[in-house]
Amino acid sequence: MQREELGAWLRLQLASGIGPVTARKLLSTFGLPEQIFVQSPAALAACVGERLASALLAVPDDAEAALNAAWQWLKGAHSGLDAGAGSSPQDNNIRRICSLADPDYPPTLLSLADPPILLYATGSARVWDNLRSKTTANDLAIVGSRNATPQGLQNARSFAKSFAQAGTHIVSGLALGIDGAAHEGALDAQQELGDCVGSTIAVVGTGLDRVYPKRHHDLAHRIVQRGLIISEFPIGTPPLAENFPRRNRIIAALTQGTLVVEAAIQSGSLITARQALDLGKDVFAIPGSIHNPQSKGCHHLIKQGAKLVESAQDVLDELSVPFDKTGSASQVTTNSIALDAYSMPASGQKHLKNQSKNNPQKEPTSADNGASESALIQALGYDPVSLDNLIERCGLPAAQVQAQLLDLELQGDVVRLAGGLFQRQMRA
Repeated sequence: MQREELGAWLRLQLASGIGPVTARKLLSTFGLPEQIFVQSPAALAACVGERLASALLAVPDDAEAALNAAWQWLKGAHSGLDAGAGSSPQDNNIRRICSLADPDYPPTLLSLADPPILLYATGSARVWDNLRSKTTANDLAIVGSRNATPQGLQNARSFAKSFAQAGTHIVSGLALGIDGAAHEGALDAQQELGDCVGSTIAVVGTGLDRVYPKRHHDLAHRIVQRGLIISEFPIGTPPLAENFPRRNRIIAALTQGTLVVEAAIQSGSLITARQALDLGKDVFAIPGSIHNPQSKGCHHLIKQGAKLVESAQDVLDELSVPFDKTGSASQVTTNSIALDAYSMPASGQKHLKNQSKNNPQKEPTSADNGASESALIQALGYDPVSLDNLIERCGLPAAQVQAQLLDLELQGDVVRLAGGLFQRQMRA
């Protein structure tokens, strides 16, 4: 794309009141943006009304700055995802800005009534070539709560790894919680088996010159090396709340099915699920404890007809995805997954272990015990867990964990199950 052509597309994208639906109507009526901007006010008004016609004829104040930023980013003026990354792209990495008229525009996004006017992409050339060449979506979305339980994080990571091993790319939103764990799982498969398996695609709600949330800075750069990050928002766009629900339709359009791992009843993940259903895609949900507020959204989806999932193979069979000859996906279930420190996203481990790292030689006080008991309750989550895994989750000494478990049992907050498992006890 030439600079002048990019400038015309950006002007269309930045015009006040012109969204993807109206832009598509203008493009269908007049052709490329260069033709739109030479139309008479009367011709434009006949198509979109006088108010929007006036907006189209006024050059946005930020158009030139947006063009300069996009052009510098496209030509590699920024290193990595943002100027502070300190790492340069590998030879097999790409940066692309595609317009609706570009032959490289991913065909699966054209199923949307409001496809992005411009699409920005950075990452693996192999994953980009796969995305732009497929006419039918055959990847999988994994979405869920930002405030996920330890078991939810492990489910997302393990299921994603199995799906990637089956050759599908995992699409999610780079958010904290389930999204991040899903990206990690796909990268685990890539790390173990190389480029013969699927990777991961992150659809973000900011410009590609920045990473949000900041805690996913390292994860984003690993995705750029082995997967893909895409956005419809111009370079320089900050993390605005209204942009994140918009990116969910792209996640739904790029995939043949959406798996919701954990979600509250008002979760944005349910928006992705509804948009997937509107596009005729399958929706899957993992059930959880009736006491876990992060399971209520999944239970609601199942009541509405989403397919209940107990194993990765359930999804692969439903979508007729051929699995690799190792057959390991059939062994990944919500009941058999054992959470350990390696499998938790780093942010989750750090959050649970911080307290035990402070003043390790200090004699514990009652306040310390209360804080560590709270950390232990959080580490328990809502599903049965073994003592070894619980020690790994919270980072406390084994003797301290056992003593606190006994206290919690006596208080009726924890119940001991067969097989040496423990579970949080919720009072009715």
